[in-house]
Amino acid sequence: MPSNPQPILLLTRPEPASRRFAAEFDLPGVRLVISPVLRIIPVAHDAARLSAARGLVFTSVNAVPAAGPGRGRPAICVGPATAEAAQAAGYEVTVGPGDAERMMPLLKGLDDGWLHPHGTHVARRLPVPGMVVYDQAPERLNAEAKEVLAGSAPVLLPLFSPRSARLLSPQAEDAQAPLWLAPISAAARGAWLGPASRIELAPTPDADGICHALSRLLATEQSARGRVEAPRPGD
Repeated sequence: MPSNPQPILLLTRPEPASRRFAAEFDLPGVRLVISPVLRIIPVAHDAARLSAARGLVFTSVNAVPAAGPGRGRPAICVGPATAEAAQAAGYEVTVGPGDAERMMPLLKGLDDGWLHPHGTHVARRLPVPGMVVYDQAPERLNAEAKEVLAGSAPVLLPLFSPRSARLLSPQAEDAQAPLWLAPISAAARGAWLGPASRIELAPTPDADGICHALSRLLATEQSARGRVEAPRPGD
């Protein structure tokens, strides 16, 4: 009996973020396909105001380049990847727990000298003055991604935000491949309107949580393979 096809991991974040995630979630034998559904575009902003800010709050690594040199200023960062980028830019960083909601206690007592540079679309408004410094333009799935969605191998599909789930849903509505979703939050799960064979919600709304959800999806598959392929008595 032919074995079931090996699952494929489809990552749809902008390519640098997808590469970072793939390096963290390194599983032998799982094919990786990257097809961003969002493209980061810098937008005009008040660079002098950013440069004069006493401290900055970063909820995305995409905002760090627009903020300019840190010069030792404090920066509260949503998670480790953003903190690493801010530190490389010269900021004195405080690393948050991985999502905007849980970083809120770190923002208590910040004065108007702090700024939050962010994208056009934000999942959570913060109690800090904000400034749009980039846009997230929608992108169509590439040919490789369309090919795996039309295939027979299960597709592991992390949903990193409600917006990416909304953008992906219509592009995957005719998928022939079984889709195994790993939403980062209940909001991302609710925004998905496409098909799904399996869903495993991330236990925490961050990259670690999605890694955990993907691991559980794969563990379920490996368990099923073991049941199907185990020899029967007398074989």
